[in-house]
Amino acid sequence: MNHKPHHHRVHNEWSEIVLRIESYDDIFSDFDMRPYSSRSLSVDFLDEIKRATRDKHDDGIVLTMCIEQRRSGAREAVIRERLLAHFRKYHRRLGEEKRRLLRVGYLMVALGALCMITASFIIYKTHEQSFVFSVLLLFLEPAAWFLLWEGMDQLIFNSKKLDNDLNFYHKMSDPHSNIRFKTC
Repeated sequence: MNHKPHHHRVHNEWSEIVLRIESYDDIFSDFDMRPYSSRSLSVDFLDEIKRATRDKHDDGIVLTMCIEQRRSGAREAVIRERLLAHFRKYHRRLGEEKRRLLRVGYLMVALGALCMITASFIIYKTHEQSFVFSVLLLFLEPAAWFLLWEGMDQLIFNSKKLDNDLNFYHKMSDPHSNIRFKTC
């Protein structure tokens, strides 16, 4: 497979990516023999598009595939729909996953803060050390720190890990983006 991206501006805000492919099969997984309408996309193909879109604006991407084999308008229409369906599906999925990570992170931070407040209240209100309060503090304090740290990890690091892929799928599923084919 021969993917060589060429980057230049199209219109005022659009960014164009041009990939050279030998055949339509270069777009899809070699292991999947289903029709183009349901076939898995090639990881190499997707990685090449991801690399090429990193520095592009969100205002619309034009993906142009320069194909060496004889072109087929019917095949290209199916492939275009398959690519758009893939981009939209993963944009939606990653968006849901990020929202879930953020919800879990905020919940963990809130529970950690609640455990800290409860532990502080127990220390403040109980002047004598009872066994029950000692055991309760023994559980609350580490739980508070664990929940706070893990919640912050979810909010700061884990949700950010999704940003590059989420940004890529956002650009490619944008209604202003376009997928074209041309003969090399």
